Amino acid sequence: MNSPHENAPPALHVSSGTPTVDPRLGLTVTHRRYVSYAHAHYGGDLVDGAYTLGLFGDVATEVAIVMDGDEGLLAGYSEVSFLGPVRAGDVLEATAEVIRIGRRSRELRCTARVVARSEPGRGPSAAGVLDPAETVVEAVATLVVPASGPV
Repeated sequence: MNSPHENAPPALHVSSGTPTVDPRLGLTVTHRRYVSYAHAHYGGDLVDGAYTLGLFGDVATEVAIVMDGDEGLLAGYSEVSFLGPVRAGDVLEATAEVIRIGRRSRELRCTARVVARSEPGRGPSAAGVLDPAETVVEAVATLVVPASGPV
């Protein structure tokens, strides 16, 4: 993904006149979820893109809890790219990585990958692991936390 912040300098803190890199930068949270057939919305058992964005909200919430002791709020996305299909029967991995830390905001690089997929051609319950996993959605999100929370 070609994010404008992909090559941004790391967050710095100045303590005793010496700048240091924020140790929370690069914090990564990953969740995996089986995509139920109840979520299929389109032909070919396709699942709408909002399903994956919901998973990004879940990993962003955990990032806020780990970093700030508060659930925070996923305020928005500066970019979203849908790169491949998500289908019922997939096992989807959603990851959020902290790429920028502001006073009350955290910028996250979010990625969703299909790590396993149903293979109905081999049988009604057949499935296989994808190696490598298929990246299906990439996004950059902004998470905000309360000013009163620990920073």
